[in-house]
Amino acid sequence: MVQLNLPTYPVDIRKINGKIHIFDAIRKKYLVLTPEEWVRQHFLQFLINQKGYPAGLMKMESGLKYNQQQKRTDLIAHNNLLEAVLLVECKAPSVKITDKTFQQIAAYDSQIDAQFMVLTNGLEHFCFRVIDRKLNFEPEVPFYSAK
Repeated sequence: MVQLNLPTYPVDIRKINGKIHIFDAIRKKYLVLTPEEWVRQHFLQFLINQKGYPAGLMKMESGLKYNQQQKRTDLIAHNNLLEAVLLVECKAPSVKITDKTFQQIAAYDSQIDAQFMVLTNGLEHFCFRVIDRKLNFEPEVPFYSAK
């Protein structure tokens, strides 16, 4: 897999039925290792290990309805009140972050209402704070706050 612009961690990888799988610490199971999953698992560990987000307050690939269609968010971090603090959309390293990607996460956030949104392909990371329905660029992903 591609070297990401994220800290490394002790990755748990296994071959299952002829396919490479990576362990998801939140869902407690092995998932087929795709480039997007590589980014998702590294970003999850970055949030837990470098930014202090509690693993118990994370949701991976949870469903939501948007325009009467079933969609799936990559990662949502909550605070102690179970309010969405951070919505993360992950792409494979080969996928460029474009206006279409911004529109996708903004559409998801219209249903989630997180304080912050992050777009990442593992190489580039864009963080925004949502204030009065406007996106304000943040220089880095915020540390966890229980409030």
